[in-house]
Amino acid sequence: MDNPILSYLWLVPVLPLVSAAIIAVCPQPCRRLAATLTIGSMIASFFVALAAFLTVLGVGGSAGGHGGGEVFRGFFNFEWFRFGGEALRLGLLLDPLTAAMLVMVTFVGSLICIFSVGYMSHDKNFTRFFGFLSLFSAAMLGLVIANSLLLLFMCWELVGLASYLLIGFWYHKPSAVVAAQKAFITTRIGDLGFFLGMVWLSSEAGTLLFYDGGNGLLEQSALTKMATGLTVGGMAVSTVISLLLFCGAAGKSGQFPLHVWLPDAMEGPTPVSALIHAATMVAAGVFLVARVYPLFSVVVGPETVSAALQVVAWTGAFTAVFAACIAVAQNDIKRILAYSTVSQLGYMMLCLGVGGLAGAIFHLIAHAFFKALLFLGAGSVIHGCHEEQDIRRMGDLRHRMPVTFVVYGIGMMALSGFPFFFSGFWSKEEILHWTHGWPVSQVPFYMALGGAFLTAFYMTRQMFFVFFGKKHSKEAAGAHESPAVMTVPLALLAAGAVLLSLVATPAWPWFHHFIEGGETHFDFSVFFVFGNLALMGASILVVGAGVGIGWFLYGRKDLPEAVADPLDRAAHPVFQVLQNRFYVDEFYAATVFRVLRGAAEVAAFFDRFVWGGIVLFARGVARFFSVFADVYDRHLFNDGFDSGCEAFRDSGGFLSRLQNGKIQSYLGVAGAGVVLLILIIAWI
Repeated sequence: MDNPILSYLWLVPVLPLVSAAIIAVCPQPCRRLAATLTIGSMIASFFVALAAFLTVLGVGGSAGGHGGGEVFRGFFNFEWFRFGGEALRLGLLLDPLTAAMLVMVTFVGSLICIFSVGYMSHDKNFTRFFGFLSLFSAAMLGLVIANSLLLLFMCWELVGLASYLLIGFWYHKPSAVVAAQKAFITTRIGDLGFFLGMVWLSSEAGTLLFYDGGNGLLEQSALTKMATGLTVGGMAVSTVISLLLFCGAAGKSGQFPLHVWLPDAMEGPTPVSALIHAATMVAAGVFLVARVYPLFSVVVGPETVSAALQVVAWTGAFTAVFAACIAVAQNDIKRILAYSTVSQLGYMMLCLGVGGLAGAIFHLIAHAFFKALLFLGAGSVIHGCHEEQDIRRMGDLRHRMPVTFVVYGIGMMALSGFPFFFSGFWSKEEILHWTHGWPVSQVPFYMALGGAFLTAFYMTRQMFFVFFGKKHSKEAAGAHESPAVMTVPLALLAAGAVLLSLVATPAWPWFHHFIEGGETHFDFSVFFVFGNLALMGASILVVGAGVGIGWFLYGRKDLPEAVADPLDRAAHPVFQVLQNRFYVDEFYAATVFRVLRGAAEVAAFFDRFVWGGIVLFARGVARFFSVFADVYDRHLFNDGFDSGCEAFRDSGGFLSRLQNGKIQSYLGVAGAGVVLLILIIAWI
């Protein structure tokens, strides 16, 4: 153990886990205790995470800091249990990726938990809700610090369980139950690939530890072995294993075609949506690819870009545009943000695929702040509008909810990529920069630009429907501002969405060097490089076009509720396709589900009439032999045995009468014998 902070790193997930365990045995009336334990454990975990972050930075003379431009990496491996001569080892890992994720998850998670106190104040299952929040946070934090793919997978599955419990928290709603089942089953499909890849990886590398003093699966010897080994079809072993692991990442991070669960996860309480879509579950897939990035990117020979990363890039690019198109035509305030999350996760995967590891992680962290802000802001709107979620029934809320309006506007501008004061602008700039320089193809770059335009457009549409125009319902007319316990976390998240922009500009790419190593210094001349100016100008024009067209279509104050959506009037068939989410769910219902239902019916037929018939026949044969055995046992064997016993008993009784102890009887018998003997001799 190279650094003292590693001795305490386990506290980060264990504190909320202990909180969840205590809340699990508390009765429902213990509301204040549950909230205190959850929030207190998250804040305590945040301070431990902050200490780990400062250690990575090299504050206080810690070895391996960034003062020399090197990446700090400390790990602690331990034996979990032993079977035979083999020991199963797990481990904890601290590096820049872990440190950044820990601070983000604990900080954003703490604010979401504080917000939940106000949002869930009237829910009768308040205590149980905070227990589930603690379990969810603990699972995600355990995933982040794992130095073992096995430990990561265990926490990965706990995240899936906790998401099932939280999405279906309002189990009295059938739609919530269905959404929870859909999320659990869909992500399990991806997890099957993850599990197969993990088993194969263990076989190839001989370990599931990421780093182990040169013997880990992400260290050079194991990577070279897997990159040079070939499978059927000539693909490298490392490529096939990476693609299997990517199945799990695609499921958790909502990449096409496993994205269908994520929008339906809106059925859970709004703080759950913020936690899943911003800081925890959906970030896990991106984090997995980033964690095993050396495996994804390793190439041997003339190739410059691995096949696995190409798949990641194309999947991310398509998902980004696909989900953004759907978000354009949605009317539920949370569902718009849900498809926005799918789109932004596509951007992160795209950036990873084209080689921008640091850019993808920065967008992940920036997105966690402004998307948590937007979801909690949507929760504030829903709370203020008495549970109304249809944006067409809102309007003019900026006057009745001024604080929510301001912070929501900051989140909207950060997500849309407004220049120059919002983190979303700089993170998207870096993604565009990496995508433009990708040697494989320029198509993902133009897809990324299209996605940026759509993002600005649908967020402008949402802002005008919700905060401008006329009041379109009594809920909007009676809207009220949320209490301070909800608005203060919103303000802190808004500040984070702005302040993060300071560490990712091309002039001071601090975060980039924090993740990948290297010296950081100010250089404002990069703003005047023609290529950078052109990319920045293109991004600004695209965002401006999205906002401008949105303003033109939806900016009229007299837009009545009864009038169809202007985009619907302009292109009704296209709008219907987008509003129905490209009919992906219907396609699955008509194909995959029908096939599965047919297979289930065939299995049921075989179970009832084939295997069941065989079982019935076997039962009949067994019954026949049991009856035969019963007859044989009772009427033949038992009766014969009983008759023999009775004969022996009777003969014994006769002999016993001869031996009665009376001398005169014995003399009589002897006399009779003598007379009989004399008669025989005389006869002879």
